[in-house]
Amino acid sequence: MRHFLIAALAALLLASPARAGFERLFVPKVALENPVWLEHSEGSGETVDHGAWDGFLARYLETDTAGINRIAYGDVTEADRAALDSYLQRLQDVDPRKLDQPEQLAFWINLYNAETVDVILENYPVDSIRDISTGLFGLGPWDDKLVTVIGRKLSLNDIEHGIVRPVYGDARIHYALNCAAASCPNLGKKAYRGATLEQELASAERAYVNDPRGISRRNGLLVISSIYVWFREDFAQSEEGVLDYLRQHADGPAKAALDGKARADDHAYDWALNGR
Repeated sequence: MRHFLIAALAALLLASPARAGFERLFVPKVALENPVWLEHSEGSGETVDHGAWDGFLARYLETDTAGINRIAYGDVTEADRAALDSYLQRLQDVDPRKLDQPEQLAFWINLYNAETVDVILENYPVDSIRDISTGLFGLGPWDDKLVTVIGRKLSLNDIEHGIVRPVYGDARIHYALNCAAASCPNLGKKAYRGATLEQELASAERAYVNDPRGISRRNGLLVISSIYVWFREDFAQSEEGVLDYLRQHADGPAKAALDGKARADDHAYDWALNGR
């Protein structure tokens, strides 16, 4: 009987507006992982070589007919896997404190994305990144300590919620950090770089807002990406504020979908792997 009641409660939550609030309970909160990550070298001019990541993406990333950038995980050669591991090791040898902030943020984005791809390759084939877990109750690899930077072991959650979100305070990072899911904003076709970071983030923002993964009308209902629910405070202080934010960047069908709406009717996210 207890299991039946739990299942019934879950069904009620998932079928009602309470679902958004319920899901938000499980979203990692912004909390600086360590004050050391606030350190940077303004105007240092030092850069990080991301050529190996560029090469990997050029060989294995393609855009499908729906506009989703997908990785051919099953085609990656042993040599290219070794090259990816070598690139990740070189990133972990970098001291980000010696970089200026744009170069530093590009470093974290590329480290996060390349490590996520590496995790998928280590566990492939999988249907979803959420199928990868080392813990009894885990749902994904995000809390596993996967990399070490200046002697500190970090998980993907540490990078996203303990460094990138609190240090840089830019909602557009949600368009850059890729979780290997179909509904995630596209994995970039090239590595992010400090010198062009502003343009790259602006482009990624506009692309996702104007993609059906970001905003769509379904049977007359406005459906937005769950990203805008899970991380609402990064974009605005209220549900209405999120739609105001989206209107600033929406064109064509996305703009029409928002017309006359004070809040979204639903949110959606497809966790299927971004493989091909």
